[in-house]
Formats: sequence, structure tokens, C-alpha cells
Amino acid sequence: MHKGRLEAFSDGVLAIIITIMVLELHVPAGTDWASLVAVVPKLLIYLLSFVNIGIYWNNHHHLLQATQRVNGVALWANMHLLFWLSLFPFVTDWMGEHFAPLSVAAYGVVLISAGGAYYVLEQTLLATHGPGSLLARAVGRDAKGIASLVIYAVAVGAALLRPWVSCVLYVVVALIWLVPDRRIERLLESESHHHSP
Repeated sequence: MHKGRLEAFSDGVLAIIITIMVLELHVPAGTDWASLVAVVPKLLIYLLSFVNIGIYWNNHHHLLQATQRVNGVALWANMHLLFWLSLFPFVTDWMGEHFAPLSVAAYGVVLISAGGAYYVLEQTLLATHGPGSLLARAVGRDAKGIASLVIYAVAVGAALLRPWVSCVLYVVVALIWLVPDRRIERLLESESHHHSP
């Protein structure tokens, strides 16, 4: 099965998620600095969510670049990922309106669930392509992905005692992923040069 529809549908869903998130932002109540300062926490949480969605879009794009085909299991694995990503507007708004242990923990649950869903999608595609495939060579052991899940788990636990610590950990993981992973691009370039006349 060709990957084109999966890619196009995913791009559309991610664009809608970002649109919903930005629509949840409201202008300050007044025109003074105090009114602007009052909305800064919500803007920062929006920024964190925007960066996270951007990271998923970027990595999803690279993953599918190295993917030759998809099957029904991969389609459902992709829908599983999109489900968790679609909850970003909800937890972003909740944490922005009520910065509290439960809302910060819920944000972390969505992060860890989305990370786990991405890992499942990755493994599903790897099973389809086999251990010697370009995809398998590009993904490798995915130590960064596993480390992220561990940090998210710690952050969810920490949220119940120190919500700010959790937010710092969420930002740390985002910074780890902000640097693009060039493995897939390098492999695709080398394959392209190898097969060119």
C-alpha cells in the first residue's frame, strides 16, 4: 500500500491541531503591561506544545521518507499516534488556564502516550520492512526515543509534587529533539548517490 495518503492525512491533522491550539489563545484583558504579563504563562505553554507538534511533524516526515510501503497495521498505528497528538490542544489549554499538579501531570501523560505511539508506529514500519532495510538502518536503536519516554515518566510523577520541575523536564526533552536527526537524510542521500548513474 502506498504511503502517500497516510502522509497527506497526517499533515492535515497536525495542521488542524496547531490551528485549534492557536484559537485557544485570547488577547490580554487590557492594554497595559500587567495584562500582557498575565497571559505570558499561557503563551509559553502554547510555545512548548507548538514545538512538540513541530518535532512530531518533522520526525514523522523523515520516518516516512525512509518508508517504502505501509499496511493496515501501520495505518492504525498512525491513527493511534494522531489520537494522542489531537489531545494537545486540550491539555495545553487546561495547563494554561490552571497550572496545577493534575493538569501538568495530564500534559505529561499525553506526551508519554504520544511518544509511545510514535515508537509503536516506528516498530510497526520496521516489522514491515525487515532488519536490513534502509528504514532499519536509519532508525537504529532509537535510544533518544526511549530516553524521552523515561524522562516523561519521571516528569509525570514529579508533577504531583513539583509541577515546575515537570515543565523543566518537558522542555529538556523538547530541546533534545529540537536538533534534527540527520541519520535518515544522510542515508537517503547516500542511497540516491549510490543508485544514480
